[in-house]
Amino acid sequence: MKRIICFLLLASCLHAAPLPKGPGTVECPNGTEPITLFTYKPPTYKDGPLLVVCHGVGRNAEDYRNFAITLAERFGAIVVAPLFDTQRFPSARYQRGGLVGADGKAQPPEAWTYAAIPKIVAHVRGLEAKPALPYYLIGHSAGGQFLVRLAAFMPGEAVRIIAANPGSHLFPTRDQDFGYGFGKLPAELSGDDVIRRYLAAPLTFYLGTDDIYPRPSFDDSPAGMKQGTNRLERGRNCFEFARKLAAERGWAFNWRKVETPGIGHDAAFMFAAKEAGDALFGKK
Repeated sequence: MKRIICFLLLASCLHAAPLPKGPGTVECPNGTEPITLFTYKPPTYKDGPLLVVCHGVGRNAEDYRNFAITLAERFGAIVVAPLFDTQRFPSARYQRGGLVGADGKAQPPEAWTYAAIPKIVAHVRGLEAKPALPYYLIGHSAGGQFLVRLAAFMPGEAVRIIAANPGSHLFPTRDQDFGYGFGKLPAELSGDDVIRRYLAAPLTFYLGTDDIYPRPSFDDSPAGMKQGTNRLERGRNCFEFARKLAAERGWAFNWRKVETPGIGHDAAFMFAAKEAGDALFGKK
């Protein structure tokens, strides 16, 4: 089924123009919820990878596209920043991916917001006539939360999934309720096999060492505070918890942690830091 969907998306783009050089916008089909993509292609682009950039809680995808231009130029990559607007994608559908509906029940995978990512990738691959174009996912703050949980449930073919400065994490335990852990999810979404696959996902925590100050959007709920007193501490705690669990169980552990010194909760500076290259392309 997945192959049929990808084929149809690619076929629909056969006669479409490739992405423009420099900044641009395109619409990506997504059922009844088309998604606006803010794009950037370096003027010298040849065959670099695709970077899908997930914005923060401000839903400012155009700004995030602009923040990521430094990455596009540095690595010869295409940047695509999808807009997940508040009206259609409130926090339950964005940060938490729509995994659980308003009735508290788990939704089918095709209803998850995570399912939009392979459609976006297929659309860009079709426009560029590059069906095997490798892609990386990078999200900051709320976008980092979205990607942390995507890594658990629908990592797809991403070469690397980079969660920068997420405000809360999905700990690989059923002792915390979703979306802080796997608690209260049905067995098919919370069993050991799911957690094992999560630990094997190509996930990188990209943390700024000055991201230690609460902001208006900081999650200070009891469940959030249980993970740590600030974003940096929460990232370190989740990574170490996962590393120890994988070692105890003898499971594969493909996560990485990259820290950049002196940077707080600021996407532009995180993307411009030299450590961003290690977060994206560094070896495990």
